[in-house]
Amino acid sequence: MIISGNNPAHVQQAAEALCAGELLGLPTETVYGLAADASNENAVAKIFKAKGRPSNHPLIVHVGSTEELAHFVSEVPVFAKQLMAQFWPGPLTLILPRREGQAAAAAGGQNSVGVRCPSHPMALAVLKACAAKGVWGVAAPSANLFGRVSPTSALHVQSEFGDSLLILDGGECDVGIESTIVDCTRGVPVLLRPGQISRTHIEQACGLALANPDALNTEAPRASGTLESHYAPTAKVRLMSAAEWRRALEALGPHTQNLALWSFEKPSQELMGAGLYWRAMPKEASQAAHDLFSVLRNFDARGVRTIWIEVPPDTPEWEGVRDRIQRAAA
Repeated sequence: MIISGNNPAHVQQAAEALCAGELLGLPTETVYGLAADASNENAVAKIFKAKGRPSNHPLIVHVGSTEELAHFVSEVPVFAKQLMAQFWPGPLTLILPRREGQAAAAAGGQNSVGVRCPSHPMALAVLKACAAKGVWGVAAPSANLFGRVSPTSALHVQSEFGDSLLILDGGECDVGIESTIVDCTRGVPVLLRPGQISRTHIEQACGLALANPDALNTEAPRASGTLESHYAPTAKVRLMSAAEWRRALEALGPHTQNLALWSFEKPSQELMGAGLYWRAMPKEASQAAHDLFSVLRNFDARGVRTIWIEVPPDTPEWEGVRDRIQRAAA
């Protein structure tokens, strides 16, 4: 059931559901989350079951402010505090040492836990209402079946889980891809998942260079959304340069069927077969991130069998989009 996040009574209803151990479709600025009380192991188990997600694949705990951190983490390095000061509330997840006895199920059994403070006003309102009832944070992976395309609207969530799930409608997500994840457990910041906040922004904020995960002697913690194959639509995704998709369309000629193309430039009229669906890829990385999952869902809804995506620029601001597309194509 979808309820409006603009109604304070509905925000309270959403918080009460979480405090009662139920699941909630929660809007954030990145994507919609499938939320549950992070300290309630039975509630967290419902997330894993609903998504079909392995229970050792950790979830991100969302808090309403830095004040709630102490309930979940045992230590916050100086550089992590600098990142929080610069980017919270916002689309940045920090992996920190987990407080013993807290959020073990949400952390996938690890000694570390991913935490972030979202900037979406309705998410913050729900988290504030939960904290007032003694629920200090919610675990909330993307509200979709495991490995599939993340949802950026309430209707996307409903299409995944049906009317039985309570969903707070907060409109379309502003960012459109999941948060940047930085590991803060090994003495230096390590980028585990790129997002809207780029590696350049992170390094400038904390004054430290991001370490290569493979260059350190200690093993990286498991983190959400870092499997090789992820964010995948039903259709097969293929990454192609502009020259490659043009040559491929020329070879197909008028016989193009059940094919979608997301590219910077529209194919010429001669290459636009009746069975080709084309969408323009925005030239701004932030807008492309906003559109990405909605575009993939739209192509799937049209029943295409193959999606060709033009390779984005190899620049820091496009790293998050490239990461999601590469995993969708894996």
